[in-house]
Amino acid sequence: MRILESNADAIMAQREAETRQAMREAERAALLAQLPPAMSRPLEGKLDMRQFGAAGLVRAVDLARELAGEVCTALPSDARSVVHDPATSAGIVAARGVNDALLRLADELARRNKDMQAYIDAHTPPGALGGTLAVALTVVPGVLRAAADTSSLFKTDVTASGIAYGDGARALFASALAERCPERIAGLGGGYLGELDAAQHERLLGKLRSLASHRADYANRIAILDKLADAAKGEEKRDMGAVASAAGAVLKAIDAFIDSLRAGETGDRSPLTNAARYLGYAQRTAGAPVLDFDLRLEGMSIVEDKLFTGQQLRLSAIALLWFRVHAPDGTLRLARTVRKMAPPVEVDLRGKAVEGSFWNGR
Repeated sequence: MRILESNADAIMAQREAETRQAMREAERAALLAQLPPAMSRPLEGKLDMRQFGAAGLVRAVDLARELAGEVCTALPSDARSVVHDPATSAGIVAARGVNDALLRLADELARRNKDMQAYIDAHTPPGALGGTLAVALTVVPGVLRAAADTSSLFKTDVTASGIAYGDGARALFASALAERCPERIAGLGGGYLGELDAAQHERLLGKLRSLASHRADYANRIAILDKLADAAKGEEKRDMGAVASAAGAVLKAIDAFIDSLRAGETGDRSPLTNAARYLGYAQRTAGAPVLDFDLRLEGMSIVEDKLFTGQQLRLSAIALLWFRVHAPDGTLRLARTVRKMAPPVEVDLRGKAVEGSFWNGR
């Protein structure tokens, strides 16, 4: 009997203990529902590029401007430098190619005209056509039409790649250089290269007219040779036909080149206009040292969430820069590598936590 009573008391005590434990856990749960535990840790800081990703670029811009000042100090003081841009350099090379081709083809046609005239004189019967030209073809059809429009504005798209900051990183740094030391910068390469250089354009047009005149003389001599071939017989007829055929192939190549220049069109559709513009830029920057650089520019936005104080924003940036200064002939004058990281700036989203100069970028 005593054993049964003892077991009943033990069971009752166990149930009371379980009831008290359940009540304590319920009270604790109710308290936790209202306040966090005293030992709870704040949430870890996290990189949130969706909310404040662009804010870090502000620090990146400041860092780029700071680096521009260092590069300006390193630039040669005895001459103004030009920023190297691959697209602009390719444009200058192409423009010089157009100019050289106009001169070379004109000289080649002048030589061929002399040889052709000597051949015609040698195969002209006494009392026939002689060495005179039958028709004066002075203008190549479609080449110089709408000449008045060639002085209109010229526009082109020049692109340069950037890293992390975006496609504008290189242009941003070039502008920062021009801002910090405009007296040491002769040209920024990409972007706006100036209005159409009228003097350069007129010189190219003059060379094109010279080529067109030689081309017209050549076409006339081919026509004369065809007539002589029609009147000739036997082996002489075949020889003159072969010469006329070879000359016709040369004439087609010249016509294709002239047509490709699109001298009668305006804007960036005309290679002749493009050539004039790039030649003008090359003339303005002739002899200047060349600044070549590459830049990796990143802005960092760090958002820290705290349970009681809310969000706090910290901004930083990092820049990796290398630059080289070359003489116009390619000789290396200076080479440096720079890496910098901007000290983090804390921005209290509930109010101003940084100086006013940060907000206006000064």
